[in-house]
Amino acid sequence: MTVSSAYCPPSDPLEILHHDSQILVVNKPAGLLSVPGKGAHLSDCLISRIQAVFPEALLVHRLDRDTSGVMVFAMTAHAQRHLGLQFEKRMTKKAYVARLTGKLEPRSGTVDLPLIVDWPNRPLQKVCTETGKPAHTDWKVISYGADETRVRLHPKTGRSHQLRVHMLALGHPILGDPLYASGAALEHTRMMLHSEELRLKHPEGGVSQKFRAKAPF
Repeated sequence: MTVSSAYCPPSDPLEILHHDSQILVVNKPAGLLSVPGKGAHLSDCLISRIQAVFPEALLVHRLDRDTSGVMVFAMTAHAQRHLGLQFEKRMTKKAYVARLTGKLEPRSGTVDLPLIVDWPNRPLQKVCTETGKPAHTDWKVISYGADETRVRLHPKTGRSHQLRVHMLALGHPILGDPLYASGAALEHTRMMLHSEELRLKHPEGGVSQKFRAKAPF
């Protein structure tokens, strides 16, 4: 079992982006688990903090502990089913911002590499063309910096650690990634990956909605 680092969740107050009778949208801080881990020391998480204020809130999807950004929660069982199907059928549209090591070229492209858990080193994931599940990520360069690249990532699938492993496979791991980066790329206060935008259909009426939270880096 690979342990990335000690769990020291941030004390940031809840940042609510949208709230109505069916959905709750928040900006998750980096360093906070979406759901509880195993053991009392991993009990503090976003869903527990939300349910302390909104007891009826239900989980729909997750973000990695070290990823920040837009997450949606359901406020009713109907909304949970409705949103869950949208994620399952890939009807939602997601956009992430990341800072990568080195200069990623060309300026846009697609990663089409199947992924599977790396069992001896879990929770790490790995590319496996024989047994991996299909995983697709589009990328577009936003800007270049001093030996780094700022990109916008659009995952077409939702595999565990997909963006992190796909960027590693391109030879440009995400800066500050405690699992997949190494050397100087680890010298950051957080992992430079943020869920910037989520588009979905509202469970009540089916109107398309877009929620955004600007990257804090």
